Amino acid sequence: MTSEQHNEQSPQRPPERSRERTPERPREQTPGQLPTVTYAFAVCRRCDPAALAGLPGLDDAAPVRTLAAGPLTAVVQDVSAVDFAEDALRQRLTDRDELERCARAHHEVIMAASAVTPTVPLPFATLYLGDARARAALREKEESFLAALGRFTGRVEWGVKVYTAPAPPASSPAPPSGTAPGGAAGNGRAYLDRVRSRHQVREQHQNNALQAAERVDAVVRGLAVAARRLRPHGVEVTGAHRTHVLNAAYLIDSARESELRAALEALRREETAVQIELSGPWAPYSFADGPDGGVPR
Repeated sequence: MTSEQHNEQSPQRPPERSRERTPERPREQTPGQLPTVTYAFAVCRRCDPAALAGLPGLDDAAPVRTLAAGPLTAVVQDVSAVDFAEDALRQRLTDRDELERCARAHHEVIMAASAVTPTVPLPFATLYLGDARARAALREKEESFLAALGRFTGRVEWGVKVYTAPAPPASSPAPPSGTAPGGAAGNGRAYLDRVRSRHQVREQHQNNALQAAERVDAVVRGLAVAARRLRPHGVEVTGAHRTHVLNAAYLIDSARESELRAALEALRREETAVQIELSGPWAPYSFADGPDGGVPR
């Protein structure tokens, strides 16, 4: 494997460059055929090719297909070696629209495969010089992939985000006035008291939200077989009216979906200091390359 790039949770999760290199040369091609490399989306045990039919993938010039390697199967596609060379790939990653298109295409293929079989998502832009190299990479990590597939069988990833609820409106402290009763000194102290009180209300509101988020996390962890905290979003995503206090992923048995939804509905009624959002089910992106996923890179 010569280049990897990870798209965490779905299109909501931005890709991150891996430490491996982009292909320097394409595999050998038949005369007159444009050079291609093998792009890998995911690994599973077996995947019905019919589940992948019609998916454009990264380049609709070639179909998304399966590639067998012993007990494993990779979901792959032939893509242009020129378009995915180091410089071209770097330029693509700086183009917001193109990056979003590619990330969504990568996600769609993974979700199509995971809908019919347990699947280990591979990082965005996982490229091999050819099918032989892809098979060799799967054989090298066969034990880890099989262990991860065993953990993922019958389970899906759910995302839970918790935000501070909008704070109650507070009037802005009026500036001190030298003509008001009590004199300038008294008015100054009253003004500072109002500023201090407003700050304490905001701080208490934030602390209540953080404590509520911990209670939400504890409840969902009780339903999960694995959990992972992710980095909260900043104001550029959430907006200035609320703060992201919990961003977490949970690997949960598929049979517990109704239990999960009921628990979050109860939490929404109890935890009025926060807003709780649930997303999924997803392929297990957040558990594919860490200690819970068991797939070393």
